[in-house]
Amino acid sequence: MLRQTILFIIRLFVGGLFIFSGLIKVNDPVGTAIKLEEYFDVFSNDIASFFYLFKDIALPLAVFLVVAEVVLGIMLILGVRLRITVWALSLMILFFTFLTFYSAYFNKVTDCGCFGDAIKLTPWESFIKDVILLVLIAVLFFYRNKLSNDGPDWAKWTVRISLVLSLGLAVVAIRNLPFIDFRAYKEGVDINEAMQPSAPLQYQYVMTREGEEFVFDQYPSDESYEFKEMKLMNEDALPKITDFAVWNEDGDYTDEILSGRKAVILITSISKMNTSQLDKIDEMLKGIQTSPILPLVVAASSQDEINKLISQRNWNLEGYQGDATVIKTIMRSNPGIMLLEDGVVLKKFHFRNTPSVEEVIGIYAP
Repeated sequence: MLRQTILFIIRLFVGGLFIFSGLIKVNDPVGTAIKLEEYFDVFSNDIASFFYLFKDIALPLAVFLVVAEVVLGIMLILGVRLRITVWALSLMILFFTFLTFYSAYFNKVTDCGCFGDAIKLTPWESFIKDVILLVLIAVLFFYRNKLSNDGPDWAKWTVRISLVLSLGLAVVAIRNLPFIDFRAYKEGVDINEAMQPSAPLQYQYVMTREGEEFVFDQYPSDESYEFKEMKLMNEDALPKITDFAVWNEDGDYTDEILSGRKAVILITSISKMNTSQLDKIDEMLKGIQTSPILPLVVAASSQDEINKLISQRNWNLEGYQGDATVIKTIMRSNPGIMLLEDGVVLKKFHFRNTPSVEEVIGIYAP
């Protein structure tokens, strides 16, 4: 009786954590796909070149993983096909533990994306979390033949419904934008403000003299001390955004973009851009030309590619370059639209939801 109670508590904890993790990532499968692409890049360089081929299926693989987390978590808690569920969870946690160990030990991917952008864990925190889950799932695996292998009909229907709903939510999130935006560039964020520390940064200076170690709040003027290291004491005050920048062949234009009213067309890659809704973007850009809203393009492509696109579409605007990782962080759509006012993110749109001219102007209306 005690053993069954302990096993049930483990099932609740493990299943609940998988459901929580899965639902956060179902909200943003594109973000999970981006994280998988980072791993595949690293593995292709460090382990075997064939891992690069998996980048082409990163998105469907991401959808499979996040939906599986939700469904397996529900199956574990409700007791549906427990032996198969425990086998599947064992394989999944082995995979996740390998990823997080590789990230932590080799310092390759510094954010595993275990909980999407909602909860950030360091690589070692992620690894420890997975080791704990690995131990708990190992207990379930050891006693898998003692677990009931079936559940009531209502539980089976709950699993089926959860599969359909989670898969449907993932598809909707891909075809639009995440339902909840946990990123640093979410609507309402002042990018100018987020690029500044929230408080003065405080450091401690570790110095040595004659084999003895000393710690100072101010760098000592006494030259007899030898510098060892500098420690930041209030990391929570660091800027939320540290890598936002746009430029072209004439120089840096970050400050200009973060002032006034800007309608920014963000493109992760021009060669991979979805062109199905460009006519709507054309119409929007043409309509706001006589308004105080200045349109522009920021793309993670060469300046020649950007200029060629502008010329082909007859867009009357300037084109700038940006970092691909930053653009992917800002916008889960290629292309996408971001409306700024003095650096404040007013609204973001997936290309499938390109706003009308009236809608854009209405967003800026007082």
